Amino acid sequence: MAEDLDNSIRQNAEGPAKAGADGVNVEQHQLPDQIAADRYLQSKKASRGKGLGIRLVKLSPPGVS
Repeated sequence: MAEDLDNSIRQNAEGPAKAGADGVNVEQHQLPDQIAADRYLQSKKASRGKGLGIRLVKLSPPGVS
């Protein structure tokens, strides 16, 4: 379901904001709106990754067993 929402947001951002018929009027979405949609989709994509982005490791100084 979330993927359907992502696809519809992407399609709406790529499509025209306004369209006409006989007079052939087409208006594109404003650039800040397109950038905001792209940032939103990229942040959702990044948050789907596994883990928290933090890796815990045990360090032992050299010479100590």
